[in-house]
Formats: sequence, C-alpha cells, structure tokens
Amino acid sequence: MNAKNPIIASIFTADPSAHVWEDGRVYIYASHDMDPPRGCDLMDRYHVFSSDDLVNWVDEGEILRSDDVSWGRPEGGFMWAPDCAHRNGTYYFYYPHPSGSDWNGTWKIGVATSDKPASGFVDRGYIEGLGGFAMIDPCVFQDDDGRAYMYYGGGGVCHGGELNDDMMSIKGEMADMTGLADFHEAAWTFKRDGVYYLTYADNLHDNNRMRYATSEHPLGPWTYRGIFLEPTGCSTTHGSVARYKGQWYLFYHNQAVSGQGNLRSVCIDELHFDEDGAIRMVQQTEEGVRAVQADSAEAYARTFYAVNDCKMNGDASIVATERGTFAVAGMQGASSSCEFREVDGGNGGRATLAVHYTTHERLAKLRLVVNGADYSLLNALRAEGGQTSLTVRLDPGAVNTVSFTGGCGEIVIEGLSVARME
Repeated sequence: MNAKNPIIASIFTADPSAHVWEDGRVYIYASHDMDPPRGCDLMDRYHVFSSDDLVNWVDEGEILRSDDVSWGRPEGGFMWAPDCAHRNGTYYFYYPHPSGSDWNGTWKIGVATSDKPASGFVDRGYIEGLGGFAMIDPCVFQDDDGRAYMYYGGGGVCHGGELNDDMMSIKGEMADMTGLADFHEAAWTFKRDGVYYLTYADNLHDNNRMRYATSEHPLGPWTYRGIFLEPTGCSTTHGSVARYKGQWYLFYHNQAVSGQGNLRSVCIDELHFDEDGAIRMVQQTEEGVRAVQADSAEAYARTFYAVNDCKMNGDASIVATERGTFAVAGMQGASSSCEFREVDGGNGGRATLAVHYTTHERLAKLRLVVNGADYSLLNALRAEGGQTSLTVRLDPGAVNTVSFTGGCGEIVIEGLSVARME
C-alpha cells in the first residue's frame, strides 16, 4: 500500500516541517493556503497532521491563527512556513509573522507552546532581536548533546544561532551561514552519521529547486554539495527531512491538485544517500512512499448522521440513492446549503468531521461552517465516491450545528460522520 502524492488533499497545505516525537508518530507542521486564494498574504490557520504508517494521516486540527497573535499585524494573514521543537515536556511552535502593516520589513519569529504535540498551543510572543526584512522560515535543530539551534532567512540571507535553554531566546548573536550557493529561503537542518546537513530553496525563477550543504558543526562553515530536488511544478519549493523507522524521507509540496502555485499540497518521497554521504536526486512520484508497519490503530468513536435529518436551502434537495440512504443533491449553487443539527460533541474538544459524497467534477468543493465559525473550503476529489474531512472543535453535548454551502461544483452529500478525538 502506498501513500499517493499529494498525501493531504482535503485542504491546501505547504511548507511541511516533519518530526518524529516520543509517541512514535510522524507529525507534519504545515502552512495553510487559504481557499479561494488571494496570495501569500492570505495564508493562515496552521494545521498539524500525524501518522504512524506514512499512509493514513490524521488531521489533528488547527493549532494557531493570526487572530490569536496579539502582537501581529492588524490585518492578519502572512502565517508562513513554521517549525516545532520539543524539550522537557513542552512543544515549541515557531512561526514567522509580521508585527506591522509594513509586512516585509516587520517580520518576527513567534513562539507558541503546549504540553501536547498537536493541540493546546498558546502564543507566548516572539523571539527578541530577530526579524526585519524577509527574515522568515524558522527551523530549529536539536543536536545529540541537547543543544538547540535556530535557522531562518529569506531574500538570499540565511542566519543561524544557538537557542538558550528556554527555547525562546538566542544565546549571543545570530551569524551568517556561509558557503550556501544561491540561497533563497526555506532552511532546514538535520544530522546523519555525524555530519550536519542544511537544505534550502534556490533562486531558479518561478521554479525553485532544493540544494544542500554539509558541515562538521551545526553553524558551519558550510560546504555546498549540490541540487537534490528538481522543480516540483510549483513556483516555490520548501521541504524538510526526517528519518522514520530506519528510512529517510523528504517532505515537500507541489501544485498537483489545484494547478495553482498559491494552492499547494504536501508530498513525501524517499531520500537516499551515497556512501560518501551525498544526497541522491529525489525521485518525485505519484504513488508516494510505501506504508510502514503501524505501531497502533486509531480508535475514535464514530457517529453517522443521515442527511434526511438536516435542513436544506437554495437549490439543495433530497434524493434517494441506490444504497437506500438519502442524499443532498444540487449543491452547485452559491445559495445552496445543508445543515446538520444537534451533532453530538461528546465531552467537547477536537473531532474529525468526514463528509461522504459523490461528484462528477475534478475539484468540487464545499465550505464548512461549524457553530457559525468558517473552517475553510474542503476539496472533494474522488468522482466515484469517497469522503473528505477536517478536524474542528465541538462543544460538549448534542448542541453542535455543522453546515455546508455550495457554489464550487455540484456535489451529492450522502452523510456526515463524526470521530471524536478527545
């Protein structure tokens, strides 16, 4: 069984930072291209995804949005490529965000913390002394001796420095990372066989590639080694490297789902090395990586809601399906909607909402609204039938209202299932 690229297609995600934490799962901390797109200024609402076999991915839900950042630019948006680190029971989520309307000159590196890897994050402010023009894409590398290092940069400049034990301040000053040929942005650092690797995006016009350099020290000087990922068909590139169950992987993004460079999707392919430590050219595949043996099975309580229990508006209507259930048809109109009432949220908290559907369109979409809050457009990709899902927060008890609005392609909604996560 293979993962199939892109691995996340319900919403548009990019800039994946992958980590394997103590629970044995792989976690992806990704940026979120809001749909419909307006540009890079609209990126917002960070989501986390996790898996224990690299094929079945759980949307852990939204962990932070610009509205949660009291020091951020008043217009919001600009929640670009993030990263995460773990020390002494605390998870530190690092993200770039401007502090003023003059966004490109006021970048800061924000920090949110939690005692869990994919929920409960609270913003703690930003790292003093960092930021300014094009200083984006934070990456935190933790060495075998426990010391942690931060890298960030854009506009052709890459800086690196050691973090203090609080993981929220820099020890001394940041330094230029020298020896990086044609650096553009998207720094990522990892260690293999005692050698430090720094990967990054180059400046190839409208089609960045990924290059890398190596060093005997986490802060260089670096020796340029070459290109290991050719253009992905997307106007940007950004990736991370992680080792899981003995195999190295590259996490990156392309635009295979949408065909638009501002609506991107996360992919995974294997990463291989030569005997001298050189990274081989990554083979970009549609089938994706093979499943690895899962450590544990997900066990969520599931409830199914038939759509004859819902309310329809606009040109939505109820029709019988061959399976003997009811379905909402005609969701192509902008005024069409269906609403599920009295959805049980259990004790409250995170729950995955899965929409069961059929459609004849390649990229039909539905807008999801939960208890009046807009959770973005969901993609419906499988014309032969399937489901698309997103993790949201529900209130305790059977008091929740889940609604979908149309206008982005005709879709037959056959039902809604709820998987309570906590």
